[in-house]
Order: sequence, then C-alpha cells, then structure tokens
Amino acid sequence: MIVTKSPPVPRSDAIGGSFIHSHGTRVFVRPRLDVVFDAVQQARFNERKWVWVEHDEKGYVHGHILSQDGQHVEVELDNGLVTETTADKVHPMNPPQFDMVDDMADLTHLNEPSVIHNLTGRYRANKVYTYSGLFLVAVNPYRKLSIYSDESIRSYRGRRRGEMPPHIYTVADQAYHDMLQDRENQSILITGESGAGKTENTKIVIQYLTAVANHNVENQLEQQILQANPILESFGNAQTIRNNNSSRFGKFIRIEFNTQGQISGAHIEWYLLEKSRLHKQNRMERNYHVFYQLLNADNKTKENLLLARGRPADYAYTSSCNHIIDGVCDADEFSNLMRSMDVMGFSDTEKLDFLRIVAVVLHLGNVAVTKSYGGEGADIRDCTVLNNVCQLLEVPADDLKRGLLTPRIKAGRSWVTQTKSVTQVKASMEALAKTMYERNFARLVERVNQAIDRKHPAVDKLGFIGVLDIAGFEIFEVNSFEQLCINYTNEKLQQFFNHNMFVLEQEEYEKEKIEWQYINFGMDLQPTINLIEKSNPMGILSCLEEECVAPHGNETRFLEKLSKAWDSGKDAKYVANRFGGGFTVKHYAGDVQYSTQDWVEKNKDPLNEDVARLLAQSKNKHVSGLFEDYKYDVDDMDAQQQQQQQQQQQQANSMYGTSSTSSLALFKLRKGSGSFRTVGQRHKQQLIVLMNTLYNTRPHFVRCILPNHRKRAGEIELKLVLGQLRCNGVLEGIRLCRKGYPNRLTFADFRKRYEVLCPGVLQPNQYIDGRTASQSLLDYMGLDSDKYRIGVTKIFFRATVLAELEHGRDKRLGEYITEFQAKCRGFISRRRFTRISRQTEAIKVMQRNARVYVALREWPWWKMYSMLKPLCEFYQTDLIIKKQEQQLSDFKTQMDALTGQNHQLVAKNQQYELEQEEYKILLESEQTMVRELQDSKQCLADDLAAAEDKQRATTRALQDAHDQLITKDKENDALQAQLREFEQQLAALKQENEQQATMIATLHQDIRECSDDNDRLAAEGDVLRSRLAQADKDHNDLSDTHLAMAADAEKQQAQLQQQLDDTNALLTHAQDTLAERQQQLDKETQEKCELAKQLTDAQETMATQKQQLADAAKAHEALTQKLADHEDTLESRQTQLHTEAKERKQLAQKCTDLEAQLATQTDENKEAQARVSDLDAQLAAEMRDKKDALDRCDALSTELAELKKSLASESEQRLQWEIKNQTLQADWEQLTAFVKSEILESQTRASRMDQVMAALKNQLPQPQHQA
Repeated sequence: MIVTKSPPVPRSDAIGGSFIHSHGTRVFVRPRLDVVFDAVQQARFNERKWVWVEHDEKGYVHGHILSQDGQHVEVELDNGLVTETTADKVHPMNPPQFDMVDDMADLTHLNEPSVIHNLTGRYRANKVYTYSGLFLVAVNPYRKLSIYSDESIRSYRGRRRGEMPPHIYTVADQAYHDMLQDRENQSILITGESGAGKTENTKIVIQYLTAVANHNVENQLEQQILQANPILESFGNAQTIRNNNSSRFGKFIRIEFNTQGQISGAHIEWYLLEKSRLHKQNRMERNYHVFYQLLNADNKTKENLLLARGRPADYAYTSSCNHIIDGVCDADEFSNLMRSMDVMGFSDTEKLDFLRIVAVVLHLGNVAVTKSYGGEGADIRDCTVLNNVCQLLEVPADDLKRGLLTPRIKAGRSWVTQTKSVTQVKASMEALAKTMYERNFARLVERVNQAIDRKHPAVDKLGFIGVLDIAGFEIFEVNSFEQLCINYTNEKLQQFFNHNMFVLEQEEYEKEKIEWQYINFGMDLQPTINLIEKSNPMGILSCLEEECVAPHGNETRFLEKLSKAWDSGKDAKYVANRFGGGFTVKHYAGDVQYSTQDWVEKNKDPLNEDVARLLAQSKNKHVSGLFEDYKYDVDDMDAQQQQQQQQQQQQANSMYGTSSTSSLALFKLRKGSGSFRTVGQRHKQQLIVLMNTLYNTRPHFVRCILPNHRKRAGEIELKLVLGQLRCNGVLEGIRLCRKGYPNRLTFADFRKRYEVLCPGVLQPNQYIDGRTASQSLLDYMGLDSDKYRIGVTKIFFRATVLAELEHGRDKRLGEYITEFQAKCRGFISRRRFTRISRQTEAIKVMQRNARVYVALREWPWWKMYSMLKPLCEFYQTDLIIKKQEQQLSDFKTQMDALTGQNHQLVAKNQQYELEQEEYKILLESEQTMVRELQDSKQCLADDLAAAEDKQRATTRALQDAHDQLITKDKENDALQAQLREFEQQLAALKQENEQQATMIATLHQDIRECSDDNDRLAAEGDVLRSRLAQADKDHNDLSDTHLAMAADAEKQQAQLQQQLDDTNALLTHAQDTLAERQQQLDKETQEKCELAKQLTDAQETMATQKQQLADAAKAHEALTQKLADHEDTLESRQTQLHTEAKERKQLAQKCTDLEAQLATQTDENKEAQARVSDLDAQLAAEMRDKKDALDRCDALSTELAELKKSLASESEQRLQWEIKNQTLQADWEQLTAFVKSEILESQTRASRMDQVMAALKNQLPQPQHQA
C-alpha cells in the first residue's frame, strides 16, 4: 500500500448538488455553473466546426471543417495541413466543457475519438479511474499514487457515486452499501489484458472491504483473507512481457458477511491455470514465482527437497528464461510466503508437501532420456535425477522408470506393454509435470478455503460480495485453444453485462412510463455463444469432444465437421480458413483467427495412467491424495466401490455450497469412470456455475486498460488503448447506449437550464407543473419527438441532443452577456462623467470661499475680533472647573454602575452562548432529521409507486405464466400420451425380441444337431478309408497270386479259377458298398442343401430383425430428441419461474420494509397501508400459485427422470441384442464355412474312390482271355 498522505478531497456538502438516477444507479450530480471558465477556449470552439479525423499512425487527430460536399469533407488539421476525406472518417468533437468528464456516458458525442481523448486527458492528469455508464475504466498508472491511503478509504466510506472523484473504492463501497441495504448478493467483475492491473485492483477491493467491515482490530479472519493473495501469487503468478506479476489463472473470490456487516468467511474458485508455462517460456518471461523463491530459500528447506546449491540456470524448466525481476528479492518473497502460510494455519508438513511437488517438477525437467541400444525405444541411463524424483514422491524408482519407458495399457480386459520413443517419453514427463502442478495448485486453493471459509448458521449470514479477476478478451498473432476458452468466457460475461445494463435501463423506462419497445440486447451475442457451446447442431466444443472420444480423432475431421455445420454464408459467425489449419470466429470485439494445431491433445489433457496409478500408491499422503482417483482400476471395482467413489466426488463438489464446485474434484476425473471430462467440458461446467452465481447477484463492472507496452508512466498508446476498449466492451456499451436514452434531466433542472432558450413562453409568477412546463419548452424548441421521451419525473434524451441544446444555450447566453456588457460600459461611463462634473462644481465653490476669506482677513474689525475672542474664556474658568468636577463624579458613578452591569452581562452572555451552541446542535440534528424524513418520505412514495407498478406487472406476468402453465399442461398431457404409445411400442418390441430369442435358440439347437451329424459323417469316413486300405491290401495280394499262377498256369488253373470267382464276388460286394456310400453321400448333399436353405431363411430373418432394430433405434432417437426438446423447454421454464420467484421475493421484501416504515407515518399514509396489505394478500396468492407451479414442475421432472431411466434400460437391452446378434452371425458364418469344407472333402473322397476302382478294373485280367 502507498503510505504517502493524500490531499483532501472536496465533499459534496461543501459544493452542493443533488442525486439523480442514471443507468439504474443513484448518482450525485454537482451543480453546473452558468459561467464559462475559459472564455477564450470556448469562443475559439464556437467559431469553427471542430471534428476528429481518423489517422493511420496516431489513431485520431483533431481539426476543423473547411468545406463539405456530400460525402467529401475538406478538413484543416491542428498542425495546419489540409486534407480531404470521406464523411464516415470524420467524427464530431465535444465542447470544451466536456473535457475530462468523470462519466464518459455524459459526453454529448459518444464516439471512439471522444472516449479515447477523455481517457488520455484524465490519465495524463493522474486521474486513472473514469466512469463509463455502468463501467469503471481503470488505466494502469505504472507509478505509486497517493489515492490508496487510509485517509482516502475514510473519505470514500459511505459516499455515493458522484460525490467523490471516480475510484475503485466507490465501486467497492457501493457494493457493500447495496448488500447491507437491499440484502442482496453483489459481484465485482474485474477484467482486462495481462498487465492492465486486474490483480492489483482485486487486492485493493479486498483491502477496502476488510477496512470498512473491520470492527475489531485483532480480527484474524480478515488478516487470513489478505494473506491468501501472496500464496496464490507465488503459485499462480509469473513475469510476462507486459507485467512483472501477471496472474496466469482466473479467480472468483467470494467474501461472506454476517448480519452485523462483518466479514464471516471467504471462498476462492479458480479457472484456466496456464500449465504450458511450466516447460515453455519466452526468453523475457519467467516460470511461476514459487520456483525462483524456492531456489532462493534457506539451505535446510532446499536440502530437504534435494535442491542444495541449486540455481535457476541448473534446471531445464527455468534455465531458458529470465531469472530475476528488477526490484524484487525472491528470498524475501519466500519469507513472505512462509509467513502467509503461517497466518493461514499451515503446518510445517503441509508447507513441505506443497513445495515438494514444485521440487519434483524441477527435477523432472532434468531427467535425461536417450535412445536405447539396438532399438527404437527410449532409455534412462543416468538415474541420479530420477532417484531424486522417486525419493521425493516416495515411490520405487524401478517402477517409475518402467512406467515412463514401457507403460502398461489396458486393451479390453488384458494388459499390454507399450514401448515409448524418446519424444513420447519427454512429452509424457511434461504432461506428468503439468498435471502434478495443477492438482497441487487445486489442493493449495482447497486448503486456503478450509482456513478462510468459516461455517456459520444460515440465520447469521447476510450475503456475499464476489470479486471476479479473469483475463479479458485476447487477440494474438497465433490464437490457440486457450484463447478460445478465454474469449468464450468473455462472450458470456459481455452478454451478462448487456443483459444487466439494459434490463436496469429498461426497468427505469418502464418506471417512468415512457414509450419503449423492449429489446433483448443479450441475444446479440447468442449466435457466437451457440457456435462455441451448442450441442445440436454440434458447436466447437462438442465437435472437439467428439474427436477426443472417437478413435484416431484429428483436427482435420474436426474442421470438416465445423465447416459443414456452421459455414453457411457471409453473415455466419464461423468462417473456414482458405488454406486450412484453422478457422475464424466473429466475436463482439472483432474477428479472431484460431489455429487448431494440437487441439485434440490439448483438450484430452493426456496422462500416463500407469505412472498415475503408481503415484496413487505413494507412501506420502499428499502425493497419493493428488492421484487418489487412480488408486483402483475402474474395471476391477465393483458397483459398491464405484458408488462410494461417486459419493466422495459429490461430497467434494458440495463442500462449499450448492452453487460452487470443488476445482480439485473436477480434475480428479478419468477415463473409464463414467465421469471423464475434457478440458473444454471442465471449463464449460465451471463457467455455467460461475454464470449462475453472477446472475443471482447485482453486478458491478471494472475494465482495466494497459496504456503502453513499455511499462512507462504517463505514456499512452492510442491504438493499443482503443483495441482494449473494443475488447473490454466499453465501446460496445457505448454503442448499445446509443439505442436508448442515456441522458436524462428532471423537470426542474431542464426548466432551470434551458428556459433561457424560450423567453416569454412561461409566465414567471404563474404556477405550472413540471411536465407541462417541460412539454411547452420542447414544443417551442421544435425538437423531433423521436429524440426525447417525457417520463413521470424526468425527460430522457438520445445521444447528441444535449450537445445541440448546449450549443444553442451558449449562443443565447453569449448574446445576453454581450448586451449586458454594453449596458454596464454605458453605466460606468455615465457615472464617471457625473463624478467629473461634480468635482468641477466643488472646485469652483472652494475657490469662491477662498477668495472671500482672503478679502475678510485684511478687515480691521475682523482683526480686533480675532484678538478679543480668546480672552472671553478666562472669565468662566471657575465655573468650568466646578462643572467639570461635577461631571467627573457623575462619570465615576456611572462607570461603577456600568462596570457592575458589564459583569452581569458578560456572565449572561456566556450562559447565552452555551445555550446558543446547544440550540445550534439541536437545530442541526432536527434539520438533518427533517431532511432524512423528507428523503425517506420521497423514497417511500417512489417505492410505493414502484411497488404498485411492479404489482400490476407481476399480475400480468403471473396471468401470462398461468396461461403458459395451462398450455404446458396440455403439452405434457400430449407428451404423456406419446410416452404411453412408446411404452406400448416398447412392449411389442420386447415381445418380438422374445420371439427372436426363441428362434435364435432353435437355430442354436439346429447348429448343434448339424455338428453331431458332421461328427457322425467324419466317423463313417474313417471307416470307409479303413476299408479302402484293406481293399488295396487285397489287391496287392491278388497281384502276387496272379504272377505265381502265370508261372504255373497249368498246375493251378483250377485254383486260379476259384480265386477269380472269389475276386469277382469281392468286386461285386465292393461295388455294392460303393453304391451305398454314393447314396449316403447324395443324401448328405441333399441334407446340406436343405441346411443351406435354412441358413438363407435364417439370414433373411436376421435381416428382418436388423431392420426392426434399426426402426427401434430411429424411434429411440426420435423419442430422445423429443425428450431433449421437452427438457430444454422445461429448463427454460424453470429458469423463468426462478427469475419470477426472485422478483416475488424482492417485491415481498420491499413490501415488508414499506409496512415497517409506513407504520410510523401519519394518518395520511393509512390508505397506502391498506393498499400494501392488499398487495401482500395478492403476493401471498401469487406465491401459492407459484409454489403449485413449482410442485408441478418437480412432478414433471420426476416423470422425465423415470422416462430417462426406462430409455437407458432400453438402450442397454438393445445393445445386448446387437451383441447377441453379432455373436449368432459369427457362429452361423463359421458353420457355413465348415459345411462347405465338408462337402468339398466328401466330393474329393468320392472322386478318389472312383479313380481307385477304375484302376482295379484295369489291373484285373479278363475272363475270356484266361479261358
């Protein structure tokens, strides 16, 4: 904090002024003096038409118009050069009285050059804060200013906006006041580029809140909240090119307050930690601060973490970047970190465990991976550094080495060892380092929350103020997946701002009852948001998620899907790049070209699960706790263990309330657990929770601006600031402001200021109400009715209208002042002439008397008279003395009496002075009370009128909601009828599936019978082969006998004849046997044909079943689509009902306050009390109707849940049917192949038998030759 004493700031009570409502906020407006402070400058501005001209280098330069012909304008610049340009590059300039205004929304010409000129002038005058409607624009001063002292905090405490110069203290104090007054949660959204001052402004807001809410100097909780920043900065901040202490993550700090307005707790949520900085930094940047602080720690700590004598240059993750920051001592910062941890209640073991992971990351970067001998794999030959890593992690070194080089992956239900290359091992170690550091950071934030998030009863809680510190819109030369997530977040926040800004604005229009058609400005950004997050058709995140889940997913298919779905024309928000490799998205801040390189891997966030399972078994509780979700394999866990794990995750998610999500639990989600989330899904889920929280708060917006890239004070780069104004939505807010009526005045102020333009229209001594008088003035001025609207208490003007009125007023005042000056000069001249004339007459009288005296002085009798006159006094000396003595005694008596009276008067005067002081104090208190009563009475009257309007609007809304509920009931009845039809169809499908299951069982029985027949045929084939072998043996014996008979033919002719007869008989028997086998083969062939016919019929039946399953799948998809549409409708209806419930709650709270205040009023408010009572009754009836509607919604949600459950069971049963069908088809194909092979083998055996028999016939001798 700055310790210099700040100069005293003038207060509102010293300068006068009044409160008005502007942009939904009660703002103090100082009175504008009618005199012109700089007459020369004003006269110079009125002589010519000054404008801003676009310039390529300087952005905008000022000049005046010489001539204009249609769209061609000739302008003389301030440096004397004359240029010709078009009308669209020329912008009007505001009058000098609008220079350096506190609120840029008050500018008469709302254009870019006017905004940048106002910011530049204020920045160079050390006024770094400027209002812009609902925004507070903060420009980084790059110097120490005396506006953050304790005296400044006391000056801004309890002050409303406008009473003091713009300051972030005003935003914080307004949030604190609104929370106490309205009992509504508040949020402060601080966004901007890196180096714009988001982190510092966040700390300033927290310091101010702790200061104004601190009623006890020894409050430990407030000290812990302040000390949480150094811890988060050490682990989450780093030096970048633009900023020496850049926060590389987003955070939402929620500060809880009790009913006494004191801080009762806090909670921190974080988003998008920049993990890639761990292993890759720019040369002029640094890694996270904690690495350098740890390397400059005491020797004992470094020895415990095996970092003795270690320097940043000795480690790969810190050696290639900057090592020191000018003006920062890392050793002192480490000591501050330890003190902050002590204040937070960290034990020595906890501090060492958090630093242990930091040391492990440093050691991991130094592990040398080389190519293995004789192979393509990797190897770690020097295990010294790896042993240090294992010693810190308390895991076996061999197991970690094996997990890095040859990890095991699960393929189905079996484990497969995979060999990694050198590049893959290095990438795996980098991913391990990033995951460990991210989970360690998540555990650190969780531990800080345990210290500052105090649990108190709900009755004692008043509300909270949330401070959001998140990166602003980013457009770089190369924009990757991280920039898409950040820009997606800013699209949602800008939509939230548009909705909030114009909802408040249009509520004021409705309150003032002016003609206005409601516009939903939040829908302007909805097409871009749909492009990123929508699921049907699939947006960017959904397509990327599908590619991450699909096998062999890549960026090419991802781009093809996006182009097919969203590249629909020139008005589309998505534009495909001409040469591929990326796409362009049209954001509200400009067109951003994204490069999709490595998006699939970045979104998957891959991790070596084998190493993760090893770390989950670590002996160190901190390390194993970081990877506890990998402790058990998901496929090996039973249902009870999975349910326990899910319950633990739900408990972690609900640790800090229903509206928050544990960041550590979100990162403990892995593949196979049924809860796997990619980086995009996690960010989307966190963003949904954040936006739900913000929509339940009253927001306040702060936009931080980076003035230059060189970090120099007083220097501002116009193009850089202009780009940030576009990205931060400041110019977008001004653009939207043009569509409404940003400038407004009360009737009295309008009449007082602009009645000079209409002399004689209003009678000075005649009473005319403000609305009629203002309408008469506007009619006399001849303003177009579209340029203004007259409300109940104010006149609303469009932009630039007041500039025209101010110009006419200045001209008329100039004429009046010129005439007044002429009359004054004439009066002064006449008075001077009269004075000179009187002086001349007096001189003449004096000269005449002098002449008479000179003439009389020489007369003798005058001389005698002059000599005798003094002697006459001596004759009366005694009488004179006596008379003087008598007078002296009288004087003494009177003096004594007067002295006594004087003492009495002094005493009475002192008494009267005391009484006067008492009366003065009493009078001031009574006057203050009277003013407060008058303000309260006016507020009550306004609130009562607003309550009546709100009640009428609520009645209309409830009637519409009732009609919509009736319509939804009819739709729900139709949906229930459709559901019953679908249930009947599902029953029919189940019956058909049972019939198909019976048919499949029959087919299985036939298959088994065919298998038995095949076994029998195989056995018969074996018997036939054995008989053929015996026939061959007999043929050989017969051949030998024939040779013997040929040698002794005559001797054994009778025996040969006998043997020939036997052989013929045997041949006949063999032929008969062969015929029988041929008949059996024909029969088997016929059976095979019949079986093939049955196979064809079964295939046709299976095709029919597939068609039925496809029809069922289509019906299921249609039903799912209808359910999704119905669910979206119900979700939107529930959101609407929730919003209406919130409005009813606010209205009920306001009515309660009105009853409490109206009870103390006079009898003239009795009628208002009766109306409030009626309003309470109506509200009670509306709340009962609302409760009934919510109960019906809950019942409908229950029916939807049951329907989803039945659909899930149906999907699971359909999947089982498909698996059985695939198994049956595979078995049937195997059976068909086997039957075909058997047929071919039988035909082969038959052909062989024919060949053998033919050979036997040819070798046997013929009977006639033998004879």
